[in-house]
Amino acid sequence: MSTHHLPESEVISVHIEDHIATVWLDREEQMNAFAPDFWVDLPRIMESLGDDPAVRVIVIAARGKAFTVGIDLKAFGPSMMAGGGLDDSDGQPVSGVAKRRDLYRSVKKLQQTFTAIADCPKPVIAAIHGYCIGAGVDLITACDIRFASRDTVFSVRETQIAMVADVGTMQRLPKIIDPGRVAELVFTGKDFGAAEAFEMGLISRIASDAGDVQKQAHDVARAIAANSPLAVQGSKAVLKAGEGRSINDALDYVALWNSSFISSNDFTEAITAFMEKRPPEFTGQ
Repeated sequence: MSTHHLPESEVISVHIEDHIATVWLDREEQMNAFAPDFWVDLPRIMESLGDDPAVRVIVIAARGKAFTVGIDLKAFGPSMMAGGGLDDSDGQPVSGVAKRRDLYRSVKKLQQTFTAIADCPKPVIAAIHGYCIGAGVDLITACDIRFASRDTVFSVRETQIAMVADVGTMQRLPKIIDPGRVAELVFTGKDFGAAEAFEMGLISRIASDAGDVQKQAHDVARAIAANSPLAVQGSKAVLKAGEGRSINDALDYVALWNSSFISSNDFTEAITAFMEKRPPEFTGQ
């Protein structure tokens, strides 16, 4: 079990067992709409789990009928319509330029919420069901692996509410699926189901329902957690480092990585276990 102290949250709960941390979107009555607390709490939780040596894999799942319906417009709508803020600390009107500067800073903070998932050194699996709308797509595109239940409805919904998706979808989705499909989904804002998401490569498994998708995500998480955390986290780092590099530069990067890290206790244990015909017991050392 983890000895790390996790940040407290009223909208996210975390369960850690057998080296797997399950991060639950836990605002069931609101269909896990992302309220202000979420944007502050999630990056803190991801950072804590990333630093916790007891955690080797993270599953992001959701309570209730939906993974998420995206940003909580009831909470954010008024400030968005006002351009990011009406008054300064003295109650005086804020200039148009100052409003836009504040809004820019707010968007950058919101972006960091999902960048914290992408930057987490541990593998992150999304177990999606029900609805995955708007900012929900931003969240899952920051994950390494995505599974969904058969009933899932996806949508890059922002275009339909007269805004441009701005917290990750536009940057990450074209690296996952064909750019032409991205353009179709973004320009129309249409709903699409799990079958289409699977066909285009957004998800890699379709499960029967919420319970099944969460089970499958944890089954894969257990298989990952059984491997050396040094090798798994190294593989994630090397995959990420390969983005934007030439093949030769990426090959050089992994050569330098292994020359630095391959001489580990885990590597010795892997070879010893193979020779002794037993399962290895990795410690991450």
